[in-house]
Amino acid sequence: MTDLPPSSAHEALAADTYRRSRGLWRVLALVAAVIAVLAMTARFAMPGQGAGDVIARVTIDGLITTNAERQALFEHLLEDDTVKAVVVAINSTGGTTAGGEELYEALRRLSDKKPTVSAINEFGASAAYMTAIGTDRIFARRLSIVGSIGVLYQHVNAGKLLDTIGIDLDKVASGPLKAEPDNDEPLEGAARVSLNELVQDSFAWFVDIVAERRDMPRPAALALADGRIVTGRVALDAGLIDAIGGELEAIDWLVKEREVPEKLAVVDVWPQPEDGFGWAGRLLGGSARAALGLSPDGPVVLDGLVSLWQFGPKP
Repeated sequence: MTDLPPSSAHEALAADTYRRSRGLWRVLALVAAVIAVLAMTARFAMPGQGAGDVIARVTIDGLITTNAERQALFEHLLEDDTVKAVVVAINSTGGTTAGGEELYEALRRLSDKKPTVSAINEFGASAAYMTAIGTDRIFARRLSIVGSIGVLYQHVNAGKLLDTIGIDLDKVASGPLKAEPDNDEPLEGAARVSLNELVQDSFAWFVDIVAERRDMPRPAALALADGRIVTGRVALDAGLIDAIGGELEAIDWLVKEREVPEKLAVVDVWPQPEDGFGWAGRLLGGSARAALGLSPDGPVVLDGLVSLWQFGPKP
């Protein structure tokens, strides 16, 4: 090999290093692409798939809101022949009316193809109770909190506080009810009438599905829909649930009454188990919230129509 001058030798070494580096990054990019494809393919795969038939467990825990990924999971459950039944484990004081409606409708579609049963643990109130009645049968503990059939819209009148600190709110709106009521005014007049119509429309639908699903006259359902919460024992007497018990009793019912095979594995399908890149989502989510001046683990603030027993932390 002909000896190269020092400058040419350095250039040749740099070019060779560059080529090797490009090759390495191409390999890493290919590996990353393969991992991404595999992750997307397996996203809705049942845990333990390939081991035979299963009962899927969907856990509805904490604040209920709409969720596109959860809806996609329900569609997958509809088509997965290895899923012989679905148990919905509920522990929630409620959430948005739209979130409760979404869960109710999804569970009704699912129930048309395979058995579903819900087991209420500590709480099954408001939108969470709306979720429960979407299944074929409802179990609850004797001392579970059940009910709170109703809808609310909360308004905070901070007018006196804003006057004290010298803040005056003003706006230009396209109509008299746009963005009403203002936070510096009481909820009254046309704004109150409009919001009451909104609440009553949602409430009427809630009462109707309770009456239909619990097989009771509408006046009877309406009498239970004053927002009260009751224990599981009282809920059973009132016809709001079907039996006292938890998941074991719910599965026993599936076996005895819906001919689901005994001793099937019960697998968690929602919330979905995090894959190896779950940390990245948490990091990005937390960073985004921090950039907006929010706590990375802060509460969700609801502004609108809710079906919720009370505002507060996750049970």
